[in-house]
Amino acid sequence: MAKDGRGAPVGRRVMLGVLGLGVLGAATGSYVQNSYDNLLAQISSRDPTGVTGLLPGGGGFRFYSVSESIPHRSDQDYKLTVDGLVDRPGSYSLADLHAMPSTRLVRDVQCVTGWRVPHYAWTGVKLSDLLDKAGVQPGAKALRFTCFDGVYTESLTLDQARRPDMLAAYRMDDKPVTAAHGGPVRLYAAPMYFYKSAKWLSGITVTDHVEPGYWEHYGYDVDAWVGKSNGRDDDPTS
Repeated sequence: MAKDGRGAPVGRRVMLGVLGLGVLGAATGSYVQNSYDNLLAQISSRDPTGVTGLLPGGGGFRFYSVSESIPHRSDQDYKLTVDGLVDRPGSYSLADLHAMPSTRLVRDVQCVTGWRVPHYAWTGVKLSDLLDKAGVQPGAKALRFTCFDGVYTESLTLDQARRPDMLAAYRMDDKPVTAAHGGPVRLYAAPMYFYKSAKWLSGITVTDHVEPGYWEHYGYDVDAWVGKSNGRDDDPTS
């Protein structure tokens, strides 16, 4: 999740086209819905008004990306690698992840730019289960996450990653995560601001130190607890 974008206002003709496609996406099958998701993402990235977040299928989310386009991996082509300071490095297909024990969380999604989506469902594999499967070596202190857009990165401490509300998520709102929302698999860091929940997750590397992620090089908090970051002081576990 990237910083709030600014750009040219979305024109009336384009907005009417998106609304029309949104109706089709809500009424028809996955092909049209995927086309709608892709167009919505492109338009939202240039929409300073936030209106596109209210369109059918937007779910109240805003789309931000530091890549020039939406990357795609099919369910069959997708791989998640786990390596670094582990005894058993591995590569997991989407089918492999589906075969592992799953966790479903319903939490509020909070963006550091101010918008919020309440009571949203996420399903996936706990990072702690992936770490246990890999066998974390002594001296490990953190995780570095890479993404198949080739640009975005994120990090967590090992203690943060072992929380039960940290997922490699493959379902959102009880449906597969679309490419526009970071699928087939994205990180979901429930108690943190949404920029920590990296889209298009492709790699987890266990390291001996925290490597700040993409936006943290631009001043965002490395420890992005909702309420604790950016001058707030609420309890992040509430």
